[in-house]
Amino acid sequence: MCNIFVAMMNQAFNFQINNQFTLQLPADTQQQVFPRQVEGAAFSYVLPQKTQQPSLVSLNEPLALALGFTTKDLSNNEIAEVLTGNKIIDGMQPYAMNYGGHQFGQWAGQLGDGRAINLGQIQTDNSGLQTLQLKGAGKTPYSRHADGLAVLRSSIREYLCSEAMFHLGIPTTRALSLCLTGDKVTRDMFYDGNPQEELGAVVCRVSSSFMRFGSFQLPAMRGDKTLLKQMVDFSIKQNFPHLGEPCSKVYIKWYQEISERTCQLIVDWMRVGFVHGVMNTDNMSIIGETIDYGPYGWIDAFDLTWTPNTTDAQGKRYSFGRQPEIGQWNLFQLGNAIYTLIDDAEPLNKILNDYAVKYQRLWLEMMQAKLGLDKLIEESDAPLFNRLEKLMMSIDVDMTLFYRALSSLPQHAHLWQAHFLDCFYQDEPLVEHYFEPFSLWLSDYQQRLTLNSSTQQERQQAMNSVNPKFVLRNYLAQQAIEKAEQGDYSMIEELLQVLQRPYDEQKSYEQYAVKRPTWAKNKAGCSMLSCSS
Repeated sequence: MCNIFVAMMNQAFNFQINNQFTLQLPADTQQQVFPRQVEGAAFSYVLPQKTQQPSLVSLNEPLALALGFTTKDLSNNEIAEVLTGNKIIDGMQPYAMNYGGHQFGQWAGQLGDGRAINLGQIQTDNSGLQTLQLKGAGKTPYSRHADGLAVLRSSIREYLCSEAMFHLGIPTTRALSLCLTGDKVTRDMFYDGNPQEELGAVVCRVSSSFMRFGSFQLPAMRGDKTLLKQMVDFSIKQNFPHLGEPCSKVYIKWYQEISERTCQLIVDWMRVGFVHGVMNTDNMSIIGETIDYGPYGWIDAFDLTWTPNTTDAQGKRYSFGRQPEIGQWNLFQLGNAIYTLIDDAEPLNKILNDYAVKYQRLWLEMMQAKLGLDKLIEESDAPLFNRLEKLMMSIDVDMTLFYRALSSLPQHAHLWQAHFLDCFYQDEPLVEHYFEPFSLWLSDYQQRLTLNSSTQQERQQAMNSVNPKFVLRNYLAQQAIEKAEQGDYSMIEELLQVLQRPYDEQKSYEQYAVKRPTWAKNKAGCSMLSCSS
């Protein structure tokens, strides 16, 4: 039964469904959908909420074709019905996943897919099994007191950012489509007692696995070793088959690879200035992808203490500079969860300790690449890198613009201030006051470049291949949202085009490669955001 494929809707949407998650893992025996604790089950079957008048805002056609959609499918009038869950394809058995997690450092118990519903897994030619998941498709047993829906503004942010991350070369869930539901959704955006009706929307996102650290924490915390083992074994067979048949030694290898993937992911976030904003263990992907684009943000002025999440404004637990540390903390919680399957703390502790060592090495290599150095001389380069970050923290320097400008550093020092002027958020007199320590650092950097064997042109090309020119700055996403709420989706499509080539010059889109405007510094949606969907 596990290998049966089901053809979809006769001639339309004719690709293969292969629901391994629901075939191999235990289901919730309760069929009714209402908020409750779900014991002994990996998921609950649940149908998406019928929407009033679904319409397609944007479709990721390259991804759709890679998943097995045909060009005929893409022009099918029913595609919006399918991608909002209004029509369920034959063979699909929609379900919501059951998991728990630590939220802001505190165990929160059962959480689960409160506003996400998986349509099912499909077999693709080049990427194996891929799960289609609708975000904002209605209530599930894990919705608690919420409605399971999403609004247009948060859906646009997820749709754009997941594709921006993909084209930056960073592991991420993908976004297949963005649809309006035709319904209104009530949200209190600022949690200030002033709820408003907003446009309802659904994003269809795609991944080879939506399992999280919390997927294993919940059965472990409940003492359900049987379900815990089933979940770990399934993860290994589905997404880590190269490790071998599940056993104690393979569980350790599995944990080590998760640690390594998580470490590399966070190094990539730091490279491009991405701040996830809510690194709870239920938002950490077991396969090392960026997942759950909520109150994320992109660094404008370089600040290791900055967080985009209003809920985190005081504690700054998930600030930019703390992401590596939180990654290790979350891995510690995952290690605690699987300990009973291994019954040996030593290898788990070693992997956790190795994480810190590996992160430091990868960070140094990342900085080496960002600065265009042919090789790493750790004794002298590490202080150079640390000095730079301290300098960038001392004045408002735009991270993306600075590194991009650094690749074309003029040979003559008297040209440096003018060269970097557009990277500073301060006015020119203040920049001049602060620029002396930057000049000293630039002199040392220029001297360090004399050890390179590459030419200046080769160095610039190498730096520009890791330092993006275009990122999804919050104010850009907010502008696209405001236009879309008025029925104009043109900026969504234009940003998608720009973000598909983040490392290229793209002279015709220079307006998207400038520092945050003054008006956007404190505007809602342009700096910090709440968890409100």
